[in-house]
Amino acid sequence: MKARYAALTLLAAVVLLVLAGPALAPHAPDVTAGPAYSPPGESGLLGTDHLGRDVTSRMLHGGSSVIATSALAALGGTTAGAVIGLTAALSATGRRCLESLLMRPVDAVAAVPPIVLMLLVLTAMPGRAGLILAAIIVTAPLSARVIRAAAVQTTGRSHVENAIARGEKWHWLAGREVLPLIAGTVAADLGIRFVAALYVVAAAGFLGVTAGPDNWGRLIADMLPGAALQPWAVIAPLTAIAVITVTVNLIADRSLHGARGVLA
Repeated sequence: MKARYAALTLLAAVVLLVLAGPALAPHAPDVTAGPAYSPPGESGLLGTDHLGRDVTSRMLHGGSSVIATSALAALGGTTAGAVIGLTAALSATGRRCLESLLMRPVDAVAAVPPIVLMLLVLTAMPGRAGLILAAIIVTAPLSARVIRAAAVQTTGRSHVENAIARGEKWHWLAGREVLPLIAGTVAADLGIRFVAALYVVAAAGFLGVTAGPDNWGRLIADMLPGAALQPWAVIAPLTAIAVITVTVNLIADRSLHGARGVLA
């Protein structure tokens, strides 16, 4: 419990810092603040990049975009996965052909490497909307598998079987009978999909397939050639991604422990 509260506190602090980042940044992300590859000091808290731009400002300006894009993608992926997974699980009690019709395409998409999916989607739809869609396509199949597996465990319970026998509609079964039992699993899955979406967003920036110089992945890619001269410009975004990943995973893990108690 203490670990969960500590993780929640740390995540809240990171989110607040990210949201307030543009207001706290000492410079615009594309403004030259000093000589290229300047170490931390007079030119900025984290020094400057290869073009003399302030690394701290780039970090603060880029954080809100990275986090917001990842959050929207995770929400979309988990929602799509929940709809598919719940439908497949409830279909398994009767129309198994519908379950196969839903899950076989999910398995096929899950077999494609995420980077390939991301590049295909961004080639057809460049920009932030395409990046969000790419992350949703990457995260939804695994979310559907997890939620289906959790929902299947509930379909044998007496109150769910009674509702099915009464001929209740799908939305009633899913929303009133099954979803409350797997809410912890869905919450944990949302955290895991957020981390996956964060990796997709950062990878897109690293590969240079998204617009804007303030993506943390783009910052890492820009500074890798000069990492020996100015390592903090690489360490800072890597540390930010790692802290968010660990924090969200801790919260998701605690949610999953709670879900196991409900499903037991």
